Amino acid sequence: MNYVGIDLGTTNSAICTYDGENVRIYQSPERNDITPSAIYIDKRGNKYFGSRAYNQSVRSPGNAATLFKRFMGTSTPIKLSAVNLTMTPEECSAEILRVLFGYLPEEIRHDEELGTVITVPAAFNQMQKTATMAAAESAGIGRVALMQEPVAAVMSVMRQRKGDGVFVVYDLGGGTLDVAIAESISGRVNLLAHGGIAVCGGRDFDRAIVDNIVKPWLRSTFDLPDNFSGDPKYTKLLRMAAWAAEQAKIALSQNEDAVISLPETDMGVQDQAGEEIYLDVPFDRKAFDALISQQVEESIQAVHEALEKAGMTANDVERVVFVGGPTNYKPLRDKVAFELGIAPSTEVNPMTAVAEGAAIFAESVDWSSQSRGRKNSRGSLSAGGSLNVTFDYIGRTPGTKTKLVARLGGRVAVGAQFQVDSMDTGWSSGRMDLKDGSGIELTLAKPGENTFKVFVFDSNGGPVSLAQDRIVVTRTAATIDAIPASSSIAVEVQDKVGGRIVLEYLVKDGDQLPKKGKVSFRAGVALKAGSADALRFKLWEGDIPDPVSDNRPVGVLKISGADFVDGVIAQGAELVCEYEMSDSGQIRLEVSVPSIGASFGQGHNFYSPQEGQIDFSDASQKIAEQSDRMLERVDQMSSKVDDPRLEQAREKLDKARDSAMNEAGEESSKEAMDGIQEAKRLLSLTRQAHLKEIRQMELDGINEFFNDTVRQYARPNEVTSFENLARTAQRAIDNNSLDFESHLDDLRGRNFNILWRQEWYVIDHFKRVSDQSFLSIDAHQHDALVKAGRDALGENDIDKLRAVVAQMYSIRIDTAPADDDMSIASNIVRA
Repeated sequence: MNYVGIDLGTTNSAICTYDGENVRIYQSPERNDITPSAIYIDKRGNKYFGSRAYNQSVRSPGNAATLFKRFMGTSTPIKLSAVNLTMTPEECSAEILRVLFGYLPEEIRHDEELGTVITVPAAFNQMQKTATMAAAESAGIGRVALMQEPVAAVMSVMRQRKGDGVFVVYDLGGGTLDVAIAESISGRVNLLAHGGIAVCGGRDFDRAIVDNIVKPWLRSTFDLPDNFSGDPKYTKLLRMAAWAAEQAKIALSQNEDAVISLPETDMGVQDQAGEEIYLDVPFDRKAFDALISQQVEESIQAVHEALEKAGMTANDVERVVFVGGPTNYKPLRDKVAFELGIAPSTEVNPMTAVAEGAAIFAESVDWSSQSRGRKNSRGSLSAGGSLNVTFDYIGRTPGTKTKLVARLGGRVAVGAQFQVDSMDTGWSSGRMDLKDGSGIELTLAKPGENTFKVFVFDSNGGPVSLAQDRIVVTRTAATIDAIPASSSIAVEVQDKVGGRIVLEYLVKDGDQLPKKGKVSFRAGVALKAGSADALRFKLWEGDIPDPVSDNRPVGVLKISGADFVDGVIAQGAELVCEYEMSDSGQIRLEVSVPSIGASFGQGHNFYSPQEGQIDFSDASQKIAEQSDRMLERVDQMSSKVDDPRLEQAREKLDKARDSAMNEAGEESSKEAMDGIQEAKRLLSLTRQAHLKEIRQMELDGINEFFNDTVRQYARPNEVTSFENLARTAQRAIDNNSLDFESHLDDLRGRNFNILWRQEWYVIDHFKRVSDQSFLSIDAHQHDALVKAGRDALGENDIDKLRAVVAQMYSIRIDTAPADDDMSIASNIVRA
């Protein structure tokens, strides 16, 4: 039987098979092990893929799609403007998957038992993984499972080397960095921890060369506008400059010096004065090393963080194994190894290791299971008939030997014997006394399946007929025992009806996968069959306790009134949530409601990632708004505490803000949004490290807002109540109580409730949110609500306007501003 592994890469992809013994790479028509992840469509509608498509894309960028993996799981359109075609990232990935699958022989492609593992970066979030599965389904690939790239890389390493010890896999691809800390013991591997950087790879190195070397040279040599990067007239110029930069970068892998060069005849672009543009830019390793130094330093820090997760230091590690195209650059390998203080290793092919490891891992998948879990490593053979005898054995092992043990369920006549013969080599154990616990060590002569025949003899030496007499033991390339989750997944809940929003974690970063479990919630509101309302299970990815919205949105599983035909889910009704996270890190949910005898989940309801998706081709306003909001938080915290993480957060936010101001392309926008997410994490860590000071700052801010803005509208009893609660919150700070955040939310809610009675406040919110369509999940719904709000204003119906504004906040990607609590949150309650 064959198993398939596919490395679906940002810049290059690869496919190979594993038959239990040998791995085979299937090459492109150009006889290359890797295939560029590129699509080219000419004006007649002919499609080209791989190397030809990539080379053509340089001269005709409007006809081509590249780098679409970076936008998987988002709503970013991939536009081929020259042929008036727009594709989704999933559609582009499906095209590449079809091409790769087409390299396989027909008998393999049409094998109904075939199993295919497609790799994804460990940094991929739930939406990106779901999108990858959708691409595989669209490509018509049968049985598919996902696997994290660092796990696949580890499998490839173990195939090449059986030595015991701890090693680091440093996998730097075209778009992402994955880091894995693994420990091997006799061919069995524990993945102790992994980490990485979502936007860090060869493509980013190319962009750094273009931005810092090529663009300044072009501006000084030719008559170009200051903002020529955003001018469609120069799109071809920038694409060709990136291609030339990549070729020079590759040349530096072999030479100290290179030239970023393209003649006028190839460029075909003129400057504002009508001069033909060419490229002739000297480039050397020293300049390149300086350009990528910050990203290399960040990658080294990512390794340290992964080691810290595993409770280790560099002294505990034997070697660092390099995977991915950019690691072909020796100075990078040398710097990483030197800074880590770990010996470097190049024992695997960096370009194909992930695909090879994926194919090897595919052999370990139980393809008969819906969850695509791993095969059971233990086997058992029952003698049947009159004998109550069972032979237990290890059915899957990376070792060259395994043991078979007899287990007696009752009395067996004295003198009974058994024997095991190899069907592959002719070896025989000879007859042995059949006693409880009797064992035989079996030698596994070859990789893959080793078949043995079991014989049983009665006390007179006569053969006993067995219902089953064959066992198959698989000698695997390696066995992964532990795969840690790369991120935490939680459900947003109220801590009580109408209470504060908190996270109920299903899986925590580092939990061993696969993991399944069951947790009960309560309905926060009643839901009647047929109604338009819904119970919402909002999923978040991350470990930021406050505010919840600083984590990454995953999606929403909704139970709407339209999903059941009879009855009512009463407020307080039990909601039983069963979940499972697979080896790949994909989460599955199923919610049952005992009171109406119904279940809802991926097979029935709509588990949607859409509400967290972003279009990075139109994200500059989102980035600017979020950057400004986060920078305010940095300024506030910096005024109270001194922590280096605040400066790191500021640098990332300033960079994101600059990206938004310059209206950079989709890649820069994606990098900027990832930078904002990292800044949120840094702020959370800072808050936890200086909890008392930051809590005091937050309480002082709430009090100041009440005194300056809210007090004048508050009723006497509301003033007294607010002041009493503020004193309670102060005591919580002094006593280091866990209740402080609940008190703080309560104070915010009181401020909001007082102001929400004021017409001017409602109108002000409406006007502000009306201008923020870029923060809405659904632009059409936002526009309809704006019209409804204007109608309510015209009718002077403030109650109606309040309802409209609440709906507008409910469809925002982010949550409401810090001074109110308007966002329509999850309406399920912690049991």
